[in-house]
Amino acid sequence: MSEINQEQLSPTQRSQIKRVPQRGNYNRQVIYDILDEGLICHVGFAVDNQPYVIPTAYGRVEDQLYIHGSPASRMLRSLQAGIEVCLTVTLLDGLVLARSAFHHSMNYRSIVVFGTATIVKDAEEKLAALKAFTNHVMPKRWSNVRTPNRQEMQGTLVLSLPLTEASAKVRTGAPLDDEADYALPVWAGVLPLKLVAGEAIADSRVPSTINVPVEVQNYTR
Repeated sequence: MSEINQEQLSPTQRSQIKRVPQRGNYNRQVIYDILDEGLICHVGFAVDNQPYVIPTAYGRVEDQLYIHGSPASRMLRSLQAGIEVCLTVTLLDGLVLARSAFHHSMNYRSIVVFGTATIVKDAEEKLAALKAFTNHVMPKRWSNVRTPNRQEMQGTLVLSLPLTEASAKVRTGAPLDDEADYALPVWAGVLPLKLVAGEAIADSRVPSTINVPVEVQNYTR
């Protein structure tokens, strides 16, 4: 069975969780779930010994992660040259408030992906990647809007990053205080955090006869 089809990714020297290793997770579905819930990734790369970390949107189709933008983008121009990239996504689930300042923490789910990106040249794969971007931001959106025309397709560069060298790191649960500190008269616990959508605001040029789509009204992340 190839690595692509394995349920667990084999940790590499780069992807293996070394700090608090019990929080590490190499399950492919866990990594997919974090990616599918997130909206923004941070792409790290270095050009001429100058490091850059750029936030951007992304989309996923099975074991391929896609990023896109203008062909003039420094990030995309650099990555298409085959340089190494490190991509991260983090979901913040709560603030962990301990009895001591030292043991304060956060509950989170995060992933780190290593590899090299390649240009998507196949027209069908490129269109599928753009569909994945759109529906990742808003489910079912692709089927309700105008799809990209020839000029827009030519003006968009899409890169693919395989999910073959990646790991997740997850913290859950209550604060872990020193045993002696449990007797302190200090409130401790977890303050959950979540991304909540507000009420949709229609563009001023949307006719009053067009209702807010159900997926927009019921949007959750």
